[in-house]
Amino acid sequence: MQIWLKMTTIAASLAIAACTSSPTGRHQLLLFSNSDMNSLGAQSFEQMKQQQAVSQDEHKNAYVQCVAHSITQHVPQLPGFTSWEVVVFDSEQVNAFALPGGKIGVYTGLLDVAVNQDQLATVIGHEIAHVLADHSNERLSQSQLANAGLQLTNIALGSTEYAQYRNVTMSALGLGLQYGVLMPYGRTQESEADIVGLELMAKSGFDPKQSIELWKNMAKASGGSQPPELLSTHPSHRTRIQDLSAKINALPNYNVPRPKC
Repeated sequence: MQIWLKMTTIAASLAIAACTSSPTGRHQLLLFSNSDMNSLGAQSFEQMKQQQAVSQDEHKNAYVQCVAHSITQHVPQLPGFTSWEVVVFDSEQVNAFALPGGKIGVYTGLLDVAVNQDQLATVIGHEIAHVLADHSNERLSQSQLANAGLQLTNIALGSTEYAQYRNVTMSALGLGLQYGVLMPYGRTQESEADIVGLELMAKSGFDPKQSIELWKNMAKASGGSQPPELLSTHPSHRTRIQDLSAKINALPNYNVPRPKC
């Protein structure tokens, strides 16, 4: 009984000490400092630049840099860095990412699906929103807390009369964490990044209505191979389009110059 009380106390202490709110007001658990996350982001980015081909296409680089800069100049200064580094990777992947520490990566394959500057701005704004909302910190914190909880439970079960049920219980907890906590949280973060990213690209002068066209293109590019939403870390294309449509109708008129990339 004492060990269960100790486990509960530790979990509660962590939650109280690290609880904060996301840009949309959602409660988050962040266990790592901005400095830690910026360092991890910078290290990961350097490794990617060494392991993956960087595009030498001057036109593509100038285009992506222009769209990214048009957005980042409207992003509030974040702790630990003052500028964003943008790299175009020569790959057929239809993808992009942003990392803590101000790192943005765009794969050339994305340019075949995001067919204009507004659609590219939708993706880059979405990825920057992940950084603004501390999603990397949140995911890492969830993973650390889940691992700590499983280890404590493992110890507790091994020291009681219920040790014979240890393997079954640990398996059940693992499934519960994977599909009951971590997976749904991934969808929440993706939806949040959609909304925050939409505001970013609209504030930067891009057409928010093109976000709908982007996700229609993404749906076509996926060829119907997207996994069921229940077991996916991403919302379905239909859900994304519905949520973005509702947000677009509520956006104010920012009346800012349209970028020319």
